Amino acid sequence: MPTWDATLYLRFEKERLQPAIDLAARVALDSPQRIVDLGCGPGTSTAVLARRWPGAALTGVDTSQAMLATARNDFPQWEWIAADIGTWEAHQPFNLVFSNAALQWVPDHRRQFARLFDQVAPGGAFAAQVPDNRDAPAHALMRELASSEAWRGFFGSPPRTWHSHTSEFYYDVLSPRASDVDIWTTEYLHVLDSLDGVVEWYRGTGLRPWLDALPDEDARRRFLADYRRLLAPHFAPRADGRVLFPFPRLFIVAYR
Repeated sequence: MPTWDATLYLRFEKERLQPAIDLAARVALDSPQRIVDLGCGPGTSTAVLARRWPGAALTGVDTSQAMLATARNDFPQWEWIAADIGTWEAHQPFNLVFSNAALQWVPDHRRQFARLFDQVAPGGAFAAQVPDNRDAPAHALMRELASSEAWRGFFGSPPRTWHSHTSEFYYDVLSPRASDVDIWTTEYLHVLDSLDGVVEWYRGTGLRPWLDALPDEDARRRFLADYRRLLAPHFAPRADGRVLFPFPRLFIVAYR
């Protein structure tokens, strides 16, 4: 997995948290007793679940010790588990298995989404949100830059990348197992102070595997500078100097 920096990730806390709020609000469960947050990061999405269902017992799962350290410090009242969500298994079913912007790092969604749905107790739900922008300029340009003559020598093999599919794909995986499936997409239009905000956004998420593969800080700075130059034509500043950063996301709630 990529390395994670909780402070860098939380630099855009409001923007990153809104999809978790929207996903939790759409889950039609009155009082789930046990909830697990897969890919919980620093615990902010778990806090969303606590506000939505204050009586639930909450568990957060993440691979990043840095993220979990922040979560344990800020929210010591909940259970935090270090585990790979691609292999995680529930000791007993949860009423809600929730994942906000984490499953894109796990391959084989056909198997994984079915497997995670199986961790849901009868009458419960599986709820997930994944970015729906793998072919957007910001991601395409990462791959283009890494494969360029100047940089391809640093990447013996492509680093871990995102996985996402169409809404039809997820419906076909989950509908044979579920009593009901709710799927929708939302494009968030984030207003960032400048183009540097777009670079910083991805420096905390999608760029992590590429940056981790580079040998030192100097190479990482140069890679980021080249990436910024490629991004510039796609994010023209508005009259106030800010840039609009569209970010589509796909949401799924499947009921058992």
